Amino acid sequence: MITEPQPTAPLIALRHVTKTIGDGVETTLVRDIDLAIEPGEFVAITGPSGSGKSSLLYLLGLLDAPTSGEVLIQGRRVPPDDEAERARLRLKLLGFVFQFHFLLPEFSALMNVMLPMRALGELSDAAMKTRAMALLTSLGLEAHASKLPGQLSGGQRQRVAIARALANEPQVILADEPTGNLDSASSEQVLGVLRRLVDETRRSIVMVTHDLGLAARADRQLHIVDGRIVR
Repeated sequence: MITEPQPTAPLIALRHVTKTIGDGVETTLVRDIDLAIEPGEFVAITGPSGSGKSSLLYLLGLLDAPTSGEVLIQGRRVPPDDEAERARLRLKLLGFVFQFHFLLPEFSALMNVMLPMRALGELSDAAMKTRAMALLTSLGLEAHASKLPGQLSGGQRQRVAIARALANEPQVILADEPTGNLDSASSEQVLGVLRRLVDETRRSIVMVTHDLGLAARADRQLHIVDGRIVR
């Protein structure tokens, strides 16, 4: 059963969340984490390789379920075994940007941005196209809407991925090493887009990064070691 929302609840909250994997010999990815993501904040997650950064992001994004503890979205407990509800929440409230853009190579930039809207199924084709074009225009990509991903630069592809993440007007964007495959100029451009989303639209962004310089541009930094937030 999903509980009623709390008026002042965080957008996403983890309560005593632990994630383990493996049969017989278990590996703990995340250990007893309490965390709240508030509206309009930019949070960076840093830590050494294998520390649990991405595992934590996947738990926040309902891409994975905790072994123990609970995840709450806007004060509602998310059932760990109700994949249909988890998928609905992901489509409606969350957007994702990964190190590899994962754009479908046979679809244009415009069509790639429309895909989450088609999955949600709330808009007409004309409305989806209008929204997708507006998102591309807002990211300086209006001249590239009809191009395939292979015709775009790395920075352009990642901006298309950001537009796709924004397609269903999510309140939280979860970004896993979004600049990891980009040169310094493209990285700065993508980070600027993410920063503006927070400052101008009050969306929340949670970004995993190994780059401490990028992390310093966030509002809050979480450093994770051996599955625990240490500062």
